[in-house]
Amino acid sequence: MAKKAKNGIAKIHEQSLQRGNGGELHQIAEGDRARLTTAQGGPVADDQNSLRAGQRGPTLLEDFHFREKIFHFDHERIPERVVHARGYGAHGYFETYKSLSKYTRADLFQRPGEKTPAFVRFSTVAGSKGSFDLARDVRGFAVKIYTKEGNWDLVGNNIPVFFIQDAIKFPDVIHAVKPEPDRAFPQAQSAHDNFWDFISLTPESMHMIMWVMSDRAIPRSFRFMEGFGVHTFRFLDAGDKSTFVKFLWKPKLGLQSVVWNEAVKINGADPDFHRRDLWDAISSGNYPEWELCVQLFDQAFADSFDFDVLDPTKLIPEEIIKPMPVGRLVLDRMPDNFFAETEQVAFMTQNVPPGIDFSNDPLLQGRNFSYLDTQLKRLGSPNFTHIPINAPKCPFAHFQQDGHMAMRNPVGRANYQPNSWEQGPREDPIRGFRSFREAIDAPKVRLRAESFADHYSQARQFYISQTAPEQEHIAMALTFELSKCENPLIRERIVSHLLNIDERLGASVSGKLGIAEMPKPADAAVVPRRDLPPSRALSIVRNGPPSFAGRKVGVLVGTGSDTVMLEALRAALAKEGAVLEVVAPKVGGVKARDGSLIPAKHMIDGGPSVLFDAVVLLLSDEGAEALTAEAAARDFVADAFAHCKFIGFSNGAEALLLKSGVALDADEGLVYLTDTGSIARFVKACRQLRLWAREAGVKL
Repeated sequence: MAKKAKNGIAKIHEQSLQRGNGGELHQIAEGDRARLTTAQGGPVADDQNSLRAGQRGPTLLEDFHFREKIFHFDHERIPERVVHARGYGAHGYFETYKSLSKYTRADLFQRPGEKTPAFVRFSTVAGSKGSFDLARDVRGFAVKIYTKEGNWDLVGNNIPVFFIQDAIKFPDVIHAVKPEPDRAFPQAQSAHDNFWDFISLTPESMHMIMWVMSDRAIPRSFRFMEGFGVHTFRFLDAGDKSTFVKFLWKPKLGLQSVVWNEAVKINGADPDFHRRDLWDAISSGNYPEWELCVQLFDQAFADSFDFDVLDPTKLIPEEIIKPMPVGRLVLDRMPDNFFAETEQVAFMTQNVPPGIDFSNDPLLQGRNFSYLDTQLKRLGSPNFTHIPINAPKCPFAHFQQDGHMAMRNPVGRANYQPNSWEQGPREDPIRGFRSFREAIDAPKVRLRAESFADHYSQARQFYISQTAPEQEHIAMALTFELSKCENPLIRERIVSHLLNIDERLGASVSGKLGIAEMPKPADAAVVPRRDLPPSRALSIVRNGPPSFAGRKVGVLVGTGSDTVMLEALRAALAKEGAVLEVVAPKVGGVKARDGSLIPAKHMIDGGPSVLFDAVVLLLSDEGAEALTAEAAARDFVADAFAHCKFIGFSNGAEALLLKSGVALDADEGLVYLTDTGSIARFVKACRQLRLWAREAGVKL
């Protein structure tokens, strides 16, 4: 664990005094630091661990400090969500591949081919509703499936691990990453002292930091990112036999992200980039699709695995337990009204159908406490389930009544049970939800299990699983973020953690930051392992798409452009499943070589190359020469080259390429387009998405 802060850290309080009801001052702590108390003034002995039954047992309801802390956090901001405020959703369905009755009695996994309605909300975590889409951030991936036995909310992220191991620290990590309270900035960014100060003092976060500093945190599209349930859950069969399960969503179109320089420019050109992408894809009939995969394992595996399966900062590599596809999620309809559906949808981890149960993961246990409070505060009534987007689509019956904005109440005399009137619903011991009967005989403690103590080994495994360009992106991201920290001690503490992950990474970041003397590696509670093998599944580049389907090409045209070549390119991309959009000096279009008008989707000032996955310069000599005087046109080419995109170009485009600083024979990522054969070669090359070999020479 990290050592206590030394004298270089600023004192929290010079003197800690509190004014009483009569105006008198009471000293509430000795020395220079206030004693942490509850809101009622009760001193707190442990703010790092929730109260549980044994080191690895469930969180206990009597933990009033945790309850108060989460209660206040859930209610501290209105009306938007405290986290995941900026989101976008879509309707669809989940289709089951095969029966899983061997493992679970959950109804939706019983009948192959059955389709169950679903709603998905994607989101960023740190920013407010008005922030931009391409912030460097973990993405929420929350799925509500309206099963025949109640709603199932799989409330996950696009990253399989999290910053903290215990939910009692959730308000702290979110407070640290949000805009600093005295100045209210930066917005939707973690590049500031508060966040990195917290991280530097919380080594359990280092695995998550590797993911967030990787390109996973700047996805190209919701459609091209994975989703994870994060926690370990349980499947229960008809006899209540338990099988542990982890849930993973795999995108049909493969993984893809952008580079940081590109993300910054996209946020300026189109802060709704991800929203627009999802809207356009579904509106055009190109429905996004993911496979739901499960990793199944028993108690024997859990006991023998190198890490604790209850630790939310750890994952099970896919090479150890191969994910099994069990169904697919298809999004095929946008909401009729954003507020009524996407804004009011309420996800709660505790929403599980019979046959799915919880593990004792302390972060999951805390989320199960927290989310009901969240919905009550944000939606203003315990009757938020009366809102159509939240209501189950199966029959339901209970004795809950009244409250603000009640839309329905129990009918008849009896509003309680048991009753003598033979009215109302009754329990169903056979089909109803039952928890796994886990034997627990342990003391009530506030302790972190020793099996949670290895904070660096899987962080190292993630890092060494990346390709060389991806590793460089992590180093660049860390350097940028830490360069925004004003306190040099914070930068040094982070480097000391990085040295426990990879010495070259630590040295690279230290050198880029200009740290004069390399710090010693941080004290580690458990010696970091060096023998964990790379996992191919952890790399984006190694899990790219099999084709260029779902991607977008921006074609820059000008006066005299060739419509025959344009239509041939459009047809080739359509056959691939990709989209072509025309960019021109004027949005009204340009006059082609044959005298016809080529309409444009974008004018060059509003359609930069960062909006596209590849670009084509389909220009005549006259058109290219006119565009050389346009800064936006030169940036269109220069940015596409710098971001390692494939560039197709016609004979007339030479002047614009050279004016933009790009040689015609710079590398194989530039494809000369002369006929349908060359167009086919260009489309085939685009399947790689990026020419990463170019990046070293560009030096963004």
